[in-house]
Amino acid sequence: MPDAIALATAVSQGEISATHLIETTLHTIANRNPQLNCFTRLYPERALAQAQAIDQARQAGDPLGPLAGVPFGVKDLFAVQGYPTLAGSRINRDLAPAPADAWVIQRLQQAGAILVGSQNMDEYAYGFVTENAHYGCTRNPHDPTRSAGGSSGGSAAAVAADLVPFSLGSDTNGSVRVPAALCGIYGLKPTFGLIPRQGMFPFVHSLDHVGIFARTSRDLDLLLHLLSPRDPQAELSWPWRIGVLGGYFRQQAWEIALAAVDQVAQALPTSHTVELPYPDLARAAAFLITAAEGGSLHLERLRQRPQDFDPATRDRLLAGALLPAAWVDRARRVRTWLSREVSQLWQQVDILLAPATPYPAPLLGQQTILVGGEEVLVRPNLGIFTQPISFLGLPALTYPVWLGELPLGVQLIAPPYQEQRLLQLATHLEKQGVGRRFDEK
Repeated sequence: MPDAIALATAVSQGEISATHLIETTLHTIANRNPQLNCFTRLYPERALAQAQAIDQARQAGDPLGPLAGVPFGVKDLFAVQGYPTLAGSRINRDLAPAPADAWVIQRLQQAGAILVGSQNMDEYAYGFVTENAHYGCTRNPHDPTRSAGGSSGGSAAAVAADLVPFSLGSDTNGSVRVPAALCGIYGLKPTFGLIPRQGMFPFVHSLDHVGIFARTSRDLDLLLHLLSPRDPQAELSWPWRIGVLGGYFRQQAWEIALAAVDQVAQALPTSHTVELPYPDLARAAAFLITAAEGGSLHLERLRQRPQDFDPATRDRLLAGALLPAAWVDRARRVRTWLSREVSQLWQQVDILLAPATPYPAPLLGQQTILVGGEEVLVRPNLGIFTQPISFLGLPALTYPVWLGELPLGVQLIAPPYQEQRLLQLATHLEKQGVGRRFDEK
């Protein structure tokens, strides 16, 4: 499937009708989704009605939006009018239907994009593998025996499998960047608070971000422009000062993940190793805030319907609900202090590089993995390199790199509200063919 911009251009120029595009998309999803399990719910009647309206507008000579007729999906925690927002749970089936679409869906539809379905996720966004006890696991399109990552796994896998050209997810501790890396696509987590969260079912108010999945940097650029109320910052001129994060970010990664970072660094004019202050402390504090806020949010559900939770989610939420308030308060103060410490790094560098995950996609159901000769748990450690960045609210983009049969991702990280630097760098790397899959021309 071409990217979103190419599809919108074809619809606007009459090379393909929006109706045909949506019918083809729904047919493809019907054929492939049973194997991959990316979508939990489809909206065919709504999607086809919107497509027909776009075709009628084009025939009438009316102006069309920049995403005219382009199908997309959203993680199943964005409100869709007329349906309960499941958020990957059984309990939420009993919620009242959403009275309106989430703000991001409304914004994309104003630009002509067409929502075709909601996508699978870890229950209540608490996980990195999208192995859901209620709705099943999402499989990696490059190897269906392996994880697509999470918690936005369905959204990432749908883009990687060419079911839709882009999707929306959420990122609290890495839930966009991790699945983007494991599925070999772009995943953008903007600056904390940049994209409005109205109509998004919450997980951790202090850390939740709206994120974007796409297969090209130009699609990411357009989507961010449409979804961000802020004007983009001016582009950064060469030479860029690139900092490769060392220490913590190299000690706990497989060699192939480090090789992916090195390949990106070597394609840039200047780079040197720098240290992010106290990343292990940032991760520990993020764990505390995540567990405590998540536990508090779901406390009544835990009291009334504990048996209806995914066990992998329930136990962590229960533990979070029992955390002392003083610990959580200290974690929040650590966040403020570390943000000031990290701000000094931007006097030395313009962009930071780090692995997105410490290893490629693990097998579905795999519990442990060897890292540095030590056996560690798979699930929490998939986010070991993304969690400190989310904690600080910094914008980060996963750039896909292929060095073998499975993809990896490299995080491109910038100062707050400097997403344009990331997009500019991703476009540069893309044009140079850096990280291109071995069977691509």
